[in-house]
Amino acid sequence: MDGNGEIEVVLPSRSPERHAEQAVKELAPWIERRRRAVAAAALEVGRAPGTVPYLGETLTLLPERGRTRVHRSGDRLLVPEVETSEAIERWYRRQARLEVAPRLDAACARAGSTYTGLTIRGQKTRWASCSSTGAMSFNWRLLLAPPEILDYVVEHEVAHLEVMDHSPRFWRLLASRSPRWREHSAWLKRYGSTLTL
Repeated sequence: MDGNGEIEVVLPSRSPERHAEQAVKELAPWIERRRRAVAAAALEVGRAPGTVPYLGETLTLLPERGRTRVHRSGDRLLVPEVETSEAIERWYRRQARLEVAPRLDAACARAGSTYTGLTIRGQKTRWASCSSTGAMSFNWRLLLAPPEILDYVVEHEVAHLEVMDHSPRFWRLLASRSPRWREHSAWLKRYGSTLTL
């Protein structure tokens, strides 16, 4: 379910469409609870029209005729008049690399570990991932969250360089590096659906 309350049903490739209808009927009470939770979280966040969040700041969108790329000027985001959301997403993706890379480098330096590569994606179900080869992937939407949430996700993935699973050993390691990880994880669970443009 996305921030707009829309539901996406994913079926195995050979499943008939009626299975999706069945699943939606069976899960109707859960879907309704989730819709209410998403709506409540969106109300709590309460973003003003014409603004976007950026690591705890609020940027005001300022459309400009003839502009093709997004540019930040203080607390204003100068955006194209047409295809605005696509241009803003491209800007966030560029910014994500600039925000994540130094945090990742610093966390790895503190941990005495290294990663093999960094990609920025727009995954629907993950905030980040760390492969067994040390390749890191982060969701650009993390820039819509407060900075401490991004910092927590970075520490979480760097801990996976040492412990690939979510065993008690992993959680102890993460707690030593991010003592408030439970609070940050709970924030993502509650407000993650609101991290949309």
